[in-house]
Amino acid sequence: MPNRIKNFISYLFIVFLFFLAGCGNQNVPTEAFFHTETPGNDPCSSANLPTTVQEINNLMREFDDASQLATNTSPQQLPDIISNLQRIRRAAEDTRIPVCLGSLKTHQLNHMNLTIQSLIAFVGGTSQDELNAGLEKARQEHDLYSLEIVRLLGITLAPITATPPAP
Repeated sequence: MPNRIKNFISYLFIVFLFFLAGCGNQNVPTEAFFHTETPGNDPCSSANLPTTVQEINNLMREFDDASQLATNTSPQQLPDIISNLQRIRRAAEDTRIPVCLGSLKTHQLNHMNLTIQSLIAFVGGTSQDELNAGLEKARQEHDLYSLEIVRLLGITLAPITATPPAP
């Protein structure tokens, strides 16, 4: 039995050497291992963030437009709208993003999921109050998404001040 183990280890060692020899002559550029970001190609630089955010924000705008239709649609027609919302959500899930957009994408997907779940539950028979509660949670995620995009783009929000009534 110990002889079989030695033979097996010898065989694995020989296979390893062949594998190593086959890989040894490949010219692998050092850029494949060490990628240095410069301000020109860093998607998270302040100069590039508006472009970097655009793809994810375009999906959010498309989702918002499609979900707006749901507010004026009968429950019998909601499955088609939900299907479209799910398509947009899948596109958002599949979108590759840099690390700096992680929080933005999280809020986006939370908003989309809560909206879709609320609409599905409503089609399934939940009450208008339960629908409203679910959509309120979705709106809160949308607000967090909006605040995150404002933060990423460096936009300063001014507080809203009450205007005195006209005389």
